[in-house]
Amino acid sequence: MAIAPIQEFLKKALEASAEPASFTWLAEQAEKIKASSSPSPFFLAFSRASRYFNKEGVSWVEPASGLLPEGVDPGAWDCLQVARMYLVLQLPAKQEAWLSILQQMFETGDMYEQQALYAALPLFPNAGGLLPRAIEGCRTNMSVVFDAIALRNPYPSRFFPEANWNQLVLKAIFMQRPLYLIQGLDQRRNPSLAAMTRDFAHERWAAGRAVMPEVWRLLVPFMSSEYLDDLKKVLAAKDATEQKAGALAAYQSGYAPAQALLTSYPLLQEACANATYNWEDLGIEFQKN
Repeated sequence: MAIAPIQEFLKKALEASAEPASFTWLAEQAEKIKASSSPSPFFLAFSRASRYFNKEGVSWVEPASGLLPEGVDPGAWDCLQVARMYLVLQLPAKQEAWLSILQQMFETGDMYEQQALYAALPLFPNAGGLLPRAIEGCRTNMSVVFDAIALRNPYPSRFFPEANWNQLVLKAIFMQRPLYLIQGLDQRRNPSLAAMTRDFAHERWAAGRAVMPEVWRLLVPFMSSEYLDDLKKVLAAKDATEQKAGALAAYQSGYAPAQALLTSYPLLQEACANATYNWEDLGIEFQKN
């Protein structure tokens, strides 16, 4: 993966979004980092970036497609995050030294510094070497940090082993994060995740608590007789979003008994056939309620 086009993409966005003095400071720090044989200029600049850049939105002057790695969605990045990403990409990409510097930043950085680092994982030239760190980062209870890894980020779907991937998705469900923002979710659905999701739903029901509608998306390719009673319960729910999710899961599954069950709900069946809504719509609908 070529780093120069990514650096230029971020640089242009910051130039269009930040104050001229802030952008001048950033350019000066970048030169110091590249010229130094020590990581000290990087550590100092990375920390001080918050004095020059804020958490306001970025003015993207060109589309990310073709410039950023496939699946990277910069839509939620702010100016401070992008500035810190740009600074990281100035480090010499020598494997051992590079990993050591990044590991130190992950261990000592504050919440927003970690957010920038985790969101930038797919941009790094030696990204695979940070897999243990990314897996460890998913254990956080800080939603800002967890979201940076789990949402809008193709890194987990590309690198995480199945067991770690499943834990990430389950934690997103537990924290009620929007599943539709998890990159590669459909492609990495698996029978173990479907079974664990069902167990989680049963625990929620037993405690008298609601289940987020998006979870039924994870069962679609594995729909079978063991899930029919769950589907019946969801389709009969009082909550409209939950009903829609059950209908969409039944319709997309291709499992004949599930589709037969859906015929008892002709309006929902027709809505699915006409693609009136999708999983993203249901995720957005749930988050608004």
